[in-house]
Amino acid sequence: MEASDISGEGVVVAHYGIAVALRLECGKTGRVRLRRSQSVRVGDRVVVEAGILEAVRPAHGVLSRRDSHGRVRSVAANLDALGIVLAPRPASPLGFVDRGLVAARALGLEARVVVNKADLPEADALHREMSAHYSAAADVVLVSAKTGAGLDDLRAWLQPGRRGVFVGTSGVGKSSILNALLPDLDLSVGEINEVSGLGRHVTSTATLHQLGGGGELIDTPGFRDFGPVEVSAAELAAFFPGFEDFLDRRCRFRDCLHRTEPGCAVLAAVEAGQIPAQRHAAYLALLSELLEIVELGR
Repeated sequence: MEASDISGEGVVVAHYGIAVALRLECGKTGRVRLRRSQSVRVGDRVVVEAGILEAVRPAHGVLSRRDSHGRVRSVAANLDALGIVLAPRPASPLGFVDRGLVAARALGLEARVVVNKADLPEADALHREMSAHYSAAADVVLVSAKTGAGLDDLRAWLQPGRRGVFVGTSGVGKSSILNALLPDLDLSVGEINEVSGLGRHVTSTATLHQLGGGGELIDTPGFRDFGPVEVSAAELAAFFPGFEDFLDRRCRFRDCLHRTEPGCAVLAAVEAGQIPAQRHAAYLALLSELLEIVELGR
């Protein structure tokens, strides 16, 4: 379909830097070039006239991340659900799930922790560990893109009208899961480097796909880390996984950051052994990182 023939409202299904692929409401698909000043994300609703992108509709659920150079990158828009994918191999960076859950809560997304590669012998232990840490914050599911185990749960989660995205480091199997959910898709799948233990980056651009049950799923490039973006210190204090049962008791100060403040419900729970000290240490590390980012941005 020629770009000049594209008119109407649609959704961005892939981003190629200087151009985007669209799926129009009329069912047609095509690609249009972007002007230098235009910022568009996969999942955005846009208006096109004669091959010219004229408008981007307001969006909700915009997932962003901070790259290794400190730059903020938008990953996807108009999301309803976030799947945080990890696997026994390669291991995800320390705090990756914490960051993903905080981001999901701040955006109002329904989060799910997805332990992939259930066919590996270490998977059950990883699933138990993640369940112990995060079951109060999100469902923790064990799946295998290789055998199909647990995929029906993901299909039901991404019900009609819902758009989800998977985030995870390279090699944990995000594209493999999507291939299993959509067998005709045939996304490229990378192997794990035996020396570094890390996965190769195979997915190079975010792409939106329709599932057979009516939901949608966005495949994203893998990334090594998932820094806090557009999350305030107060949101981190309210949304950090593992503090849920104790925040109901209310800290003395409304703006408590659970560091050294008197009358802090979280610190009291740590002192009583109800919150593991290592979980509080993980929170303080993430809070310190966030406050440093805020300070550098001033």
